[in-house]
Amino acid sequence: MRKISRFNRLAMFAMVCSVSAIGFTPHARAVGSAELQEPVSSRHAKSLAKPKLDRSGHKRVGRASFYSKKFAGKKMADGTAMKPHGSNAASKTLPLGTTAKVTNIDTGQSAVVTIQDRGPYVNGRIVDLSPSTAQKIGITQDEGVAKVEVAPIAVPMPDGSVKSGVAAQDAKTDGRPSSVRTK
Repeated sequence: MRKISRFNRLAMFAMVCSVSAIGFTPHARAVGSAELQEPVSSRHAKSLAKPKLDRSGHKRVGRASFYSKKFAGKKMADGTAMKPHGSNAASKTLPLGTTAKVTNIDTGQSAVVTIQDRGPYVNGRIVDLSPSTAQKIGITQDEGVAKVEVAPIAVPMPDGSVKSGVAAQDAKTDGRPSSVRTK
C-alpha cells in the first residue's frame, strides 16, 4: 500500500474544505468559473437571516401592504388557507397566533388581526394584511402600502401561556369576545 505524503494530505484537506465551503448545490459554480459568486455584504446577510421572534408585546411602526389576490386559498405558515375576507396577517417577527391592533397612521382607522403567516419579504414592511383588513384601515389598491402602527394585544409564549401586549387594554373595551382578551 502506498503511503500518502504529508503535502498530499494537506492538499486533499484543503480541497475538501474548499468544496464543503462552496457546497454541492444546483446553483454552485466551479472554482475556475469566470462567474464566481459575489460576496454577500453583512447588511444583506442580516436581512436574509431568519429574524428573531419579538415576544415583547411592544408596538412597532412601519409600512403595511396587503396580500395579492393570487394568495387567496394558499396555505399560510400556520397551515390554514389565506382568506381574503378574514382578519389574517403576516409578520416576520411576531409569533404565529399573535393578536394585534393595526392602525393606519394617516387615516387613524384600525383593525384587529391574527398573525397566521410569515412575511412580508420586502425591506421596510412589517406586516401584510388580508385585502379586507387593508380596506378597513384605508389602504387602497392604488396606494398599496401605508404607514402603520402594529400594537400586540396577545402574544403566545413558547410555554403555551399568553402575554398581554400594549394594546391589551384597548381590546378589553372594544366589544371583542373574551377569547381575544387577556388577563
